[in-house]
Amino acid sequence: MRELAAQATRDSILKAAIKVFAKHGYDGGSVEKISKAAKSYDRMIYYYFGSKEGLFIAALEEIYRRFNEAESQLVLDDHPMQALTQVVHFIVRYYRESPEFVTLLNSENLYRGKHIGKSLRAREYSPPAIRILDQLLKRGIDEGLMRSDLSGRDLYLMVAALGYFYQSNRFTLSAFLGENLESPGAFAHWESFVVDTVLRTVSPVQELALAT
Repeated sequence: MRELAAQATRDSILKAAIKVFAKHGYDGGSVEKISKAAKSYDRMIYYYFGSKEGLFIAALEEIYRRFNEAESQLVLDDHPMQALTQVVHFIVRYYRESPEFVTLLNSENLYRGKHIGKSLRAREYSPPAIRILDQLLKRGIDEGLMRSDLSGRDLYLMVAALGYFYQSNRFTLSAFLGENLESPGAFAHWESFVVDTVLRTVSPVQELALAT
């Protein structure tokens, strides 16, 4: 019972930290704000996480863990191209539906990855996402549906870039382009564009074109 209560306290602090850091950034996300949001005490943060930095690192690890857990729940189609389409939809929509994921990554990039670089678990989270794409590529290549000169890593970076940039820059881009990129219609158009771009990229026709 005591262990369950301790885990609940830790989880509550971590959940509150993600919200506070996402709203105020690392500098503005004080221990006091987090403990208040968690309805806990400052000393409990130091007890479970050692420091504010330790808590921020744990928050970054948790948002990556959530992404992997959500992706692992996907039930992919047997057809490689349909399955790839599902993965692209998932990634692009995850950025849109998980604003805290985007804002925390924005905050950490301002520090040039200083905190996540100290994580002992960070590298655990990239292999599963890339492995899924590697498996889809292999199936697609075996069936003659996808080009053979791509890697899951490259494909992941491509999809992540297209999904992340749109979401993280939607406010400035809306002002620059003179349209509301947050509207459902604008997002649906971009999502469709990303899917089309990825499917064209993996097509064997593209590989033949590059070879000529």
